Amino acid sequence: SGAGATLAMLAAAWALLAAAFLAALLLLRRGPAPRPGGVGLLISGLFQDLVRYGKTKRGRGQLPGWLRLLQVPKRWFTHFYVVSVLWNGFLLISLFQAEFLGKSLPSWIQDMHHALGRDSQSKDVGNEHFSALLVLLLVWLHSSRRLAECLWTSVFSSGVIHIVQYCFGLGYYIAVGSTVLCQVPTNVRNGKKLSVQICWYHIIGVVMYIWASLHQHRCLVILANLRKSRSGKVLSLSHSVPFGDWFESISCPHYFAELLIYISMAITLGIHNVTWWCVVMYVFFNQALAAVLCHEFYQKNFSSYPKHRKAFIPLVF
Repeated sequence: SGAGATLAMLAAAWALLAAAFLAALLLLRRGPAPRPGGVGLLISGLFQDLVRYGKTKRGRGQLPGWLRLLQVPKRWFTHFYVVSVLWNGFLLISLFQAEFLGKSLPSWIQDMHHALGRDSQSKDVGNEHFSALLVLLLVWLHSSRRLAECLWTSVFSSGVIHIVQYCFGLGYYIAVGSTVLCQVPTNVRNGKKLSVQICWYHIIGVVMYIWASLHQHRCLVILANLRKSRSGKVLSLSHSVPFGDWFESISCPHYFAELLIYISMAITLGIHNVTWWCVVMYVFFNQALAAVLCHEFYQKNFSSYPKHRKAFIPLVF
């Protein structure tokens, strides 16, 4: 069907992004060092500039001045979550009204669904509608918590990110919510209110989501406290070795928790949703790349760094 083909294309797009980050990870780990001078060095510098950010960007090769102008402060990460809270909050309210109050989705969303072939369905899939609504709520809650942490918990240094990374991050959070919304057609309910049926995978997914979110918050608090006094005053912007919670096993537990959060959403959608598993695959390689860079930074800059720690997944990677 047209709807099935469209969802396959959406899944393929996420899989393509995942493949791009996998390729970047492999190039970073196994790519040969470029010869001094020439085009190879420039391309290598551009690649490193695009995949690194914050503390992992420091000390890397010098780029032409005009390229250094394409860096923005890492603290602008906050903008990602502002956009996500606003956009995904709007989608959440719109879908809630459509499912529970019998209202129509905004016309432009219906037009988008029509273009995607998602305005028809052969049978009632009310429980899938509730799953999508629940996942959209989880996405919004996750973004709201991360926004609050950026504003009141995290202590950002003078690190930078590339403008391409910044624009990609803004688009990513718009794409995530839109992907959830595209999992259900717009007119299947025909004016009927949504019948809620809580299933086992909803419970498992939400419990896992809460568990991973709590650990992510704890780890972000640990990182922030490395730069604060007991009273909460910022004392330094330098980097230190974190200890406690999942930091005892891996260098980047907040990245690992991010992966678990997206896996919990895949479970909440009913486990069988191929499109969302492609999103999970993208998150895996994206966070793995960032974790490897961070792990290498710790190993390079702290001679006493715990040798048993893995970069991303406890005991594995």
